[in-house]
Amino acid sequence: MHESGYAITTAMVLAAGLGKRMRPITNTIPKPLVRIGGRTMLDQALDRLAEAGIETAVVNVHHHADLIEKHLATRTKPRIAISDERAELLETGGGIVQALPLLGSAPFLVLNSDSLWIEGPQSNLVRMLGSWKPRQMDILLLLAASATSFGYEGFGDFAMDSNGRLRRRREREVTPFVYAGVAIVKAELFVGAPTGAFSLNRLFDRAIEAGRLFGLRLDGQWLHVGTPASIKAAEARITASAR
Repeated sequence: MHESGYAITTAMVLAAGLGKRMRPITNTIPKPLVRIGGRTMLDQALDRLAEAGIETAVVNVHHHADLIEKHLATRTKPRIAISDERAELLETGGGIVQALPLLGSAPFLVLNSDSLWIEGPQSNLVRMLGSWKPRQMDILLLLAASATSFGYEGFGDFAMDSNGRLRRRREREVTPFVYAGVAIVKAELFVGAPTGAFSLNRLFDRAIEAGRLFGLRLDGQWLHVGTPASIKAAEARITASAR
């Protein structure tokens, strides 16, 4: 339970992307069904949601949608609901708007289907759910340390103050944290949102302006698996961590 007295039990899993950087693998299968260490990235994400007490996961589909639907057909935990984006790829924000009837009006988790990390002592999703404070937050992001994330070579996304409040990286600045692809968001933020495709970044920026975008540092190591060449390296890192 968090401060508002009810548990978050629903998640949106973003699985509709084209996975262009993962070609040629994604010419025949969608990126969420790429296997890392013998298990698809999508199943690893759903397993973590189930372990954190999430009861329903809404999964959006577009690229190789039939393969994802077939793969999920026998999954029972969490319960799967499909948001069909075959007609139009709606990006992260637009995909959530379309899925709102399935997600409901309470805050929910948003998880990129290819978000991959090595856990610390406690589930990071459980830590997020326990850190959610809706009276002061509109959005809570899971953030990884830029310097120690596996396969990440960028300049970071956010700086965080001592209270966990976030701001964007400024031009020519290096910031400590990169967005790890997991968030808790309020459903009401999408009321009046534009129709069609748009990025969640638009809502992140709006929350920054209101002083209501917060972050939680990932305990463990984030794995950035964006290209075919990065798969074996990520698998080796996972194997090494298990020793």
